[in-house]
Amino acid sequence: MIKLLTVWNFVRRHKYWITVLIFVTIIGFLDENSMVRRVSNIRKINKLHQSIKEYQADYDENTKRLNELTTNPRSIEKVAREKYLMKKTNEDIYVIQDENIEEEPQK
Repeated sequence: MIKLLTVWNFVRRHKYWITVLIFVTIIGFLDENSMVRRVSNIRKINKLHQSIKEYQADYDENTKRLNELTTNPRSIEKVAREKYLMKKTNEDIYVIQDENIEEEPQK
């Protein structure tokens, strides 16, 4: 009984601090919209914005190359020769590969 009375007196004296501590615990960690989840969501959003910027840059570059290919027939010939190793009838093709250079991984 004395222990229960001691606990009751402690709770009565510090009821506001206990209430604030419970509130901070619920809002900060346990709630569905807790601060921990908000911070992780903000990080995800920032990563997604960075991905959007990268994809936009790739899109702009590819659009520029596509416009060049559709308007300039010499660029089509250049791509055909370099990428697909096509040649004219009176030409020979020599492919030189450097083993020291690592190829970039494709996205």
